[in-house]
Amino acid sequence: MAWVSRYLVVVGLILATGMCVAQETSQLQVVTELSPPHQTLVAGQVDGYSTQLVKAILQQADIVASIEIYPWARAYKMALEQPEILIYNMARTAEREPLFQWIGPVASYRLGFVKLAHRQDIQLKTLADAQQYSVAVQRHDVAETFLKKNGFGQPDQLVVAADISESWQLLLHGKVDLIIDDPMALTAMAAHFNIKPEYVEFAFAIEQLQQQTYLAANKAMSAEVIKNLQQAHQHVAASTLYQKVMRSEFDGIIPVKNKQI
Repeated sequence: MAWVSRYLVVVGLILATGMCVAQETSQLQVVTELSPPHQTLVAGQVDGYSTQLVKAILQQADIVASIEIYPWARAYKMALEQPEILIYNMARTAEREPLFQWIGPVASYRLGFVKLAHRQDIQLKTLADAQQYSVAVQRHDVAETFLKKNGFGQPDQLVVAADISESWQLLLHGKVDLIIDDPMALTAMAAHFNIKPEYVEFAFAIEQLQQQTYLAANKAMSAEVIKNLQQAHQHVAASTLYQKVMRSEFDGIIPVKNKQI
């Protein structure tokens, strides 16, 4: 019966190896911030347009990973410090380039200033025109860094919020004059706060903040996992869904309902 014992040992090793692989994969976690329409909460689950792309990439890569929403500063810190963390939507700046491994773009943003529509006293034709107003930005967001480098460094000029929802609350309650957001997000955010979309207005596009944003990984994540994810991204990038999301053509694609913020 020696052959039986050897057979059982081999089977046991195979199963143990498979369990180790599964456990290693299951330890991966994806973090993001709340940012409709790309990252939303639907019935307690993270959803949204670029979220659907991230899920497709994970599925194509045969990777099981949870997706969790945190304030951006916390999500960024987790991705910077923990080797099993993926993060989106990450702006790929020169400062961040060496800090992460980059899987591929999963959203496209045209960020700019948003104001309350009745504030006709706020007329912006240049970036400098906005320097006389208070602006809410998210902590460690690319917009915060950009504005600080471009003359928005006066006391109380930048009000730092934990997430985009808090920035919107500051705007709607008259605590700040402007916030930074994408024009494609205005309808979703207005619906959440139970206001008409006409109550807010996209006031000025900041050319330097028009960009694609990425799914990225901690610098220490294994090369094998990174390669697998990059290949999966290439596969998903060929899909009609991906091309529509990257062009912000949301009509007729993934329904994102019952947004909870």
